[in-house]
Amino acid sequence: MTQRTKLILGTRSSPLALAQTDAVRAIIHSHHPELDLQIQTISTKGDRVLDQALSKIGDRGLFTNDLEQAMRAGTIDVAIHSLKDMPTRLPPGLDIAAISSREDPHDALVMKSGCSGTIDSLPPGSVIGTSSLRRVAQLRHAYPSLLFQDIRGNLQTRLSKLDSPAGEYAAIILAVAGLTRLGLQGRISQILPLSHSLYAVGQGALAVECREDDVFSQRMVRSVNDPPTELRCRAERAFLRTIEGGCSAPIGVRSEIDLATYTLELEGVVLSLDGVDCVKETVKACLGVGEAHHVCRGHAEALGMDLAHALMKSGAKEIMDR
Repeated sequence: MTQRTKLILGTRSSPLALAQTDAVRAIIHSHHPELDLQIQTISTKGDRVLDQALSKIGDRGLFTNDLEQAMRAGTIDVAIHSLKDMPTRLPPGLDIAAISSREDPHDALVMKSGCSGTIDSLPPGSVIGTSSLRRVAQLRHAYPSLLFQDIRGNLQTRLSKLDSPAGEYAAIILAVAGLTRLGLQGRISQILPLSHSLYAVGQGALAVECREDDVFSQRMVRSVNDPPTELRCRAERAFLRTIEGGCSAPIGVRSEIDLATYTLELEGVVLSLDGVDCVKETVKACLGVGEAHHVCRGHAEALGMDLAHALMKSGAKEIMDR
């Protein structure tokens, strides 16, 4: 059998997606310089449908389904995703082969160009742009006097809408990770405290998705995987997979791992869409010092399930059923 010498990386075509794919490509190249690494851009439904809020068209797989179809068809070998865009249940025959080292997962407040301040400095009635129900609900809970308006488009498009003199937004909320990867850290007016905005499951991490039967591709991308990030994100995804059950309730998370003791702490929040009702819980467990990685991964996923059950006991199910 002829040895493969080429690997085609599939990605969305936005500047951020391309920057993320370039970063993954660089890691793979550093370990396999002999490999011909090609990048193939693919338009996803989430990129094409920009006149509706994500919550209106269903946000599961909007940015991943088209890439997965291309992978099954053999047009690409692997798909590079923002992990937060990936559904917690993957299509049969596909798997996450690697999760990259996590960039800062916090949310950021971005003011109009030339303006500065914090979210506390905004006057009542100020309009904040975000397409995330999670961000809206948490910030409504903390700042009921502010107004929130949907905003779509890639990162540069949203910044242009913010900076437009005729624009309605006083500020927008973006992920610190995306701004950092595009060298736009200077646009950050404030990194929002976790007390007001827990982040999305997987936010700040990149995922490399492969076909389960493509052993060559799995082996080539293994160097991208960062074990501590993987454990955190596996726990977060197990939490979301256990608690969501098809709901569209706003859900946020925070995770921290102590590498000295391999202790993982996981915090979760579930809110009503209007931000009025909110439940939070925190769980912690040792994943096993010196244990094999697959054993630690199982413990991490079990902890995520424990968090989901703790939240449901605290009233999350009633909030989600409304």
